[in-house]
Amino acid sequence: MNITRGKLPGAKKVVIYGVEGIGKSTFAAQFPDPVFIDTEDSTKDMDVARFDKPTSWEMLLSEVRYVISNPDCCRTLVIDTADWAEQMELDALMAKNHWDSIETPGYGKGYQYSAEEFGRFLNLLSDVAAKGINVVMTAHAWLKKIEQPDEMGAYDHWEMKTSKKVAPLIREWADMVLFANYKTIVVNVDGQGSTKGKNKAQGGRRIMYTTHHPCWDAKNRYGLPDELPLDYAEIASVIEDSGSRNIEAAQPVKQEPASAGMNKPEPVKEPVKKPAPAPAKEEPKANPYQETIAFKVDERVPKALADLMKEHLVLEQEIQTVVGARGYFPADMPIWDYPSDFIDGVLVGAWEQVYGMIKEAREKEEIPFN
Repeated sequence: MNITRGKLPGAKKVVIYGVEGIGKSTFAAQFPDPVFIDTEDSTKDMDVARFDKPTSWEMLLSEVRYVISNPDCCRTLVIDTADWAEQMELDALMAKNHWDSIETPGYGKGYQYSAEEFGRFLNLLSDVAAKGINVVMTAHAWLKKIEQPDEMGAYDHWEMKTSKKVAPLIREWADMVLFANYKTIVVNVDGQGSTKGKNKAQGGRRIMYTTHHPCWDAKNRYGLPDELPLDYAEIASVIEDSGSRNIEAAQPVKQEPASAGMNKPEPVKEPVKKPAPAPAKEEPKANPYQETIAFKVDERVPKALADLMKEHLVLEQEIQTVVGARGYFPADMPIWDYPSDFIDGVLVGAWEQVYGMIKEAREKEEIPFN
């Protein structure tokens, strides 16, 4: 068994949630070399790098997988926002299972299935972090009334605006959960005292809270002060000293016995061999699919499916052939004539499997091209 000591470098998983308009996206944009997956167009007026706005849950997952396969594309991946991403996941789950609502499978079961799916999404984001890429997830906040059964009265508590089963998963997954809010100072203006007199709110400084409080959820593993200005510079040392990108696992030091170096014969020097000449590089073969994909998806194809087709360079004919081969609909039936529940629940909802069938068909040259 190996034992390592000291801090292990690694990318950070950060959640920043807060009230509307406080600057969550702007804060995330200050992380090293960020790329956004913007689910709600919150960065359209910001000068940042971003993927195409995902129009389906599968498209969002596909963009995350792209980062895992191409870790040099960024140093920080930003999911903006978690609550809108969860809504996409709920829509995909309902479409896939032909549910009218998330409560269709029975009280609480739909949200349990949703939490399991979102948990797999968090595992995928952990794979991003394992590649040395920081992951930042933003979320809106809402104020909930908390009533403790063993306490008198109730109190207000700020939480992430996600379902009650998903929020704990996100908090557990993250290395750092920061709650952003405006800090308001109440000042008595009539000299009668704050209890009986007239008070006025002043200030409104943007603050991020880093530790748990009865009135909000927060945490960090780095000994940060309880309260900091909402400024990336306040946590930059934690992020940029983390050793993200090109992570090398710490290796235990192998020690030799003290006598190991005694009476050791000199190593025999072998003649230096000239390296063999590198073989000539073969020219890559032309990809017929790449040449064929110079097209625009017919505007009659629903947008969620069309976006996936564009991203993966999939022809309409390829989808029709796979659908026809599986006996769903005739191979010459236009995509836009498919039932909407089939498009949402099968083609979009199970896109990874559909695309796998298309790639398999390509390899077997089952799909003809004109």
